[in-house]
Parts: sequence; C-alpha cells; structure tokens
Amino acid sequence: MPVDSVRGIRFQSYGFAIQREPFVRPFHFKGGSFNEKWLNITSLYPGEPSGEPSASRQTAIGGNAVLWSDPAVFAAHSETGGNLVMSLMAERAARVLKEKRFPDPIAAIQSLIPELHEFGCSVSGRTELRPTFSLNASVSLDLALWKLYAAARGIETFFELIPRDCRDAFAARQRAVVRVPLITYNLPERELLDLVDEGHFLLKIKIGQAGGQSEMLQKDLARLEQIHRLLQDRATDQTDNGRLAYYLDANGRYENRETLLALITGLEKLGALEQVVLLEEPFPDDREFDVHDLPLRIAADESLHSVEDVRRKIELGYRAIALKPAGKTLSMSMLMAAEAQAGGIPCFVADSACVPLLLDWNRNVAAHLPPFPGLACGILESNGAQNFRHWSTLMGDHPCAGASWLEAKGGMFRLNEDFYSSAGGVFHPAGNYETLV
Repeated sequence: MPVDSVRGIRFQSYGFAIQREPFVRPFHFKGGSFNEKWLNITSLYPGEPSGEPSASRQTAIGGNAVLWSDPAVFAAHSETGGNLVMSLMAERAARVLKEKRFPDPIAAIQSLIPELHEFGCSVSGRTELRPTFSLNASVSLDLALWKLYAAARGIETFFELIPRDCRDAFAARQRAVVRVPLITYNLPERELLDLVDEGHFLLKIKIGQAGGQSEMLQKDLARLEQIHRLLQDRATDQTDNGRLAYYLDANGRYENRETLLALITGLEKLGALEQVVLLEEPFPDDREFDVHDLPLRIAADESLHSVEDVRRKIELGYRAIALKPAGKTLSMSMLMAAEAQAGGIPCFVADSACVPLLLDWNRNVAAHLPPFPGLACGILESNGAQNFRHWSTLMGDHPCAGASWLEAKGGMFRLNEDFYSSAGGVFHPAGNYETLV
C-alpha cells in the first residue's frame, strides 16, 4: 500500500481543478476589494487514477485570499491574475510532493514550503513574496493530505487526527462556539441590525480603509461612530458588561503606534473602547512595535508564518493568536496553537470567507480550543453566509447537509455528539467538488 501507518503517507498522482464562487457584493477590506472567491480543489490518489471518484481518492478544497495574504501581489495584477498566480502555486504544491513519502502532513508541508515559495516568487514577480501567500496556496493540498492520513489509519474523529505533541492545545470539547459575523466597510445598516437581531453579540469590524494614514484613520473613526451609534443601546446576556462586543481587524494597515493610539483615543471619545475585546493585526509585517502598554488585547494573524513568529509576538505583548486552518494550512495552525498554549496565550479561529465544507475544518479547530477569556466558549469567525451569492446551494452540497450544527442559532454554533462523531463531515467525500476534478 502507498499509504500505511508505519511507512507514512504518499500519493502517486493527483487531480486539480478550480471553482469560482461569486459574492453578493464586492468584498472590501485592507484598502481594496474583490468580487469572487477562487476555490482550489486537489484530489490525491494513492494509486493510479481511474478517472472516476473512488474510495481511495481524497479530495479537499482551499480558498484563495490574495489581498489578505499579500497586498503587493493583489495590487500588481487584475483580480483574475492574482488568483491565477495562487492557483498555479496550488497545483505546483501537489507536483512537488507527488510520489514523496512523509511520516505525516506536517512534515510534508514543512518540506514543501521552501520550494513552493521560491516558485511563487518567480511566477508572481515578487522576490519579497509574503510567506503567508505560499501557505494560503497550500491549503487544498494540506487538507487532502490530512484526509489521506486519516483514511490510512481509520481515523474518524478530529481529535484522533491531532498529533500528540499538539493535543494539550486542543483538549477542549466545546458544546458551542460563538459565530462571529464580519462587518465590512460597505455592509448596509439594515443587514448589521439584522445580525444583532438574530442574536450575534460579537462583531468583527474591518478597519484600515483606503488612503493615507490620516485619511484612513478619519474613515475608520467615521465608520466606527456609525456602527456604535446604531448598536450602543443594544443589550446581551452573553458579555460581562451586558453590551455587544467589538472585534476590530486592521489587517496591518496602521503603520505606526501614533496612528493606532489616535484610533484608541477616538474609540474612548465615542464611548466604545470598553466594548472592544480584540484588535487584530494593527501593524504591517515589517514594523514591529511593543504593545504591552496598550489598553486592548492585541491579536496577531497574517504576520504569523511559523512558530518562531508566534513566540516573537508573545514577547512583544500580543495577547491572542488567530488561527487560520483555511488560510495557512491545518498543519501550521496546529503547530502555532501548541506554541501559543505553551506561552499561555489564547487562540481563536478566523475565517477566510469559507464555503461550508471548508468552514468545518475551522469549526473542528474552534471546537477543541479552550474557552476564550471573558467567554464561556470559543470563537469562530464565519462570514460565508453574508458574502456568497449561492450560499444555500453550497450548504445543500455539504456531506452533512441539514445537520443542526451547520447553522448558527442565537449567535452560536451548537455542537452535539453528531458533530464530534462525524468530525463535521470533513473526512467524507467532498460533494460536488469531487466531480470537478
């Protein structure tokens, strides 16, 4: 057998395809916008492919996040061009690992990234390509490897999949996780109010709008004032102070501490500062600032490419780590979570505009993380229902379509024994995506 529990994992051949999913409206953040999500679909065959789906074939998907992972690549290409670069890398990733043997997916991804990144620098024309771009391109292959690994060992639950060295970080078994919707620059007021009426109490708000630092700050404060004016009198029994909670995501757009301090001062004047529970990724990668003295919990996201980066951010005073299995591979997310746990820093799961099947890899990770400080459960950002034009069709194609845990109720995903025993369906055949390869 090409795959066994003693000799590790190997695939003899692969299949690859792309699916383009349109958004309801342009997705605005990080000073830019785009109109659709490209999904990379990777199928791995332990033996020669027959041309038809088979029990031995393992298929997984990954979503391109070009603007999030490297704004310079996004700016240098059309929307289609930037996606083509990443999808070309996604197929290259499978070619690089084809017929090689590794003890587990983590070892495979660690071996892959240096060569894939060199290739990415060449095809993107960016000698300083951000490492996150290469990780993002590897997601569909990484998840297919984990499915191959699970099938070879008869693994049926997500916890069994977690390497023993990482299990302390994933020892929880949450009965619910908070569903965090995304409030973009252009989300209409009515839709924002509808989210709160549905019971959502922790809202992820995009800041870091287009323009220079002064213009950006002015736009951000105006948007925050608009949101806070709408929501300041709303109550919830899910937070200690009885008020809605804000989670701000700057995506590295604040270039210095002075601008960030001006934002904090503005939040204080609005009376919104005490409602901000997280401020994610304020600074660009190339600008490291100590944040121990800031009056907010600062979280790191796209600036994290390795366990060494996690360690460095903890030293700088960051007090939360965003994990992105669907953005940086499950393999790297497991290693980062273990490093954060060793440093006493909480983790949560952030979305990458996930379609339903991809979301369940995130949901499994969030379900096994300890409760986030100040909450009785974990955090899972999920914005697909807000953004994908064909969300209901995508939900119907999920292998566990109709399961209660697929839909948030009262701002929470409720997780039952069916979810844990089925691992959210992630080890099942990948629905319609199987037929595209």
